[in-house]
Amino acid sequence: MTKINVVLVEPRIPGNVGTIGRLCYAASARLHLIKPYGFGQITQKEVKRAGLDYWEHLEVFEYENLEDFWSKNPLTNRHFFATTKTKQYYFQPSYQEDDFIYFGREDAGLPEDLLKKNHQTCINIPMIDDARSLNLANSVSIVVYEAIRQNFKV
Repeated sequence: MTKINVVLVEPRIPGNVGTIGRLCYAASARLHLIKPYGFGQITQKEVKRAGLDYWEHLEVFEYENLEDFWSKNPLTNRHFFATTKTKQYYFQPSYQEDDFIYFGREDAGLPEDLLKKNHQTCINIPMIDDARSLNLANSVSIVVYEAIRQNFKV
């Protein structure tokens, strides 16, 4: 399966992180977590409960901040930024092996300056006008499985 990198920037809800970890394991994706978190540590019981026993087999990496992350994973045009503030839909780019897909805080999304600097690789999930956003774990699932669909080899 295609290896995609899921990047969670300052996640707030431990259950979402656990659920996304479980998804990443099942999808053979790598999970990158950017601090600070809105909860304690990723070893917290809520993270583990949502991730079930998959967590110990997951490729998961932690970083102190975005600069720390970029020092190890330099920013390129293969980094995609999920946001409600763009017109490019998540299914329009052609995803490739090792692409990075960023998701922001549940309460605030990704930082505005990050989106402005990377506007060409911003993506969104279509929703009705009255909907502000989807649950973070649901959003990650939608985009990750689109990347897999585009690259799936039987």
